[in-house]
Amino acid sequence: MSTPSALRLRGRTFGPGDFAVMAVVNRTPDSFYDRGATFGFTAAVDAATRLIDEGADIVDIGGVKAGPGDVVGPAEEIDRVAGVVAAVRARHPDVIISVDTWRSEVAKVVADAGADLLNDTWGGVDPGLAEVAGAYGIGLVCAHAGRVEPRTRPHRIGYADVVADVIGYTTALAERAVSLGVRRDAVLIDPAHDFGKNTWHSLEVSRRLGELVATGWPVLVAVSNKDFVGEALGGLPVERRHEGTLATLAVSAVQGARVFRVHDAAGARAALAAVGRLRDA
Repeated sequence: MSTPSALRLRGRTFGPGDFAVMAVVNRTPDSFYDRGATFGFTAAVDAATRLIDEGADIVDIGGVKAGPGDVVGPAEEIDRVAGVVAAVRARHPDVIISVDTWRSEVAKVVADAGADLLNDTWGGVDPGLAEVAGAYGIGLVCAHAGRVEPRTRPHRIGYADVVADVIGYTTALAERAVSLGVRRDAVLIDPAHDFGKNTWHSLEVSRRLGELVATGWPVLVAVSNKDFVGEALGGLPVERRHEGTLATLAVSAVQGARVFRVHDAAGARAALAAVGRLRDA
């Protein structure tokens, strides 16, 4: 077991036992969750403000739907996210801004626009992303997506031990990032529930999340309203996964997760506050 390290982003420090809420702003017309509610520029910026007011420490802005759908090239992705990053930075100088992208060309533009963190959900498919983070002095999320192509859902993917695979892959990405100049205290690892995984894999990762925490790297969990939550509860649709999401957040927090990527910032903040009080009582 390694000593847990502090996470430092934009002058803020989240030590072991601290919880940071990362709120999602999807500037996409086809999000699985909000179905385009924040696709408009003003709607996206206003959503960021609302989520910050509800308790978000980090705003994660994305311009491409995670799942299969219409092709979105780098230029269109930049058009969707860069202006929102700049507007949120101007309105909220102290908030931590993350951008959900796997493309280094997008990363450069959003770093110039004021992003503090690159959320590489697809697990290093573009090796240049870590180089951008190092060059700009910003943070990086190192995720495990089963080595699949972005926006694909592999059929019958398997692992001898999914948690061991997650740990080996994400920690290797994290060490590579540090070797490229990314500050060690600005790197997180993310098991990426449902990315290159079936429901059993995602549940196993949740059950054994403490093993990721034991690596010493700050752990991010992105479980909000995901398919594995719905399937674990008998096949619930997206709009009925809220309670399951909060339960999964609590289990993750008890095991030591540090950052929680969610759609409902207020609900997550309340749930994590309860976990903290129970833990510290």
